[in-house]
Amino acid sequence: MRHGKAGFKLGRVTAHRWALFRNLLVALFRHERITTTEAKAKAVRGLADRMVTLAKQESLHARRQVLAMVPDPVVVKKLFDTIAARFGDRHGGYTRIIKAGTRPGDRAPMVILELVDRPETPKEKEKKDAKAEKAPRSDKGAAGAAAPKGRKKKAAAAAG
Repeated sequence: MRHGKAGFKLGRVTAHRWALFRNLLVALFRHERITTTEAKAKAVRGLADRMVTLAKQESLHARRQVLAMVPDPVVVKKLFDTIAARFGDRHGGYTRIIKAGTRPGDRAPMVILELVDRPETPKEKEKKDAKAEKAPRSDKGAAGAAAPKGRKKKAAAAAG
């Protein structure tokens, strides 16, 4: 029977486990999306939800409680100012776990842990702009009067 065995030990002693949770929380709130193992994500998502709930209270006591668990003042400021404001109408369920395959080294199941209302990153737009810039360049090369350098050398060798 498994009575009274709640929580994840993750093969670590208590101090190491809590340090791991703190680091994962800092990374999650800083980047709003992290890739980690499934067991670590399941262990930390309850803590992440609790930190967002505390941040929504916007009190000094709540800020100190979050600082005890997330030891980065810049990340705590972001959590209280932007992230908590985004989740103002939501009553829990602030994180999402998406399966991402297995890790090549040891086949550990990997997941993406992210905040639910995460804004889309503008990197995809940059890629589309780069593709749009490449298309006119290829049109200019096809419509140009001069042949590529390799063809000129081959034509000169055949004629000479």
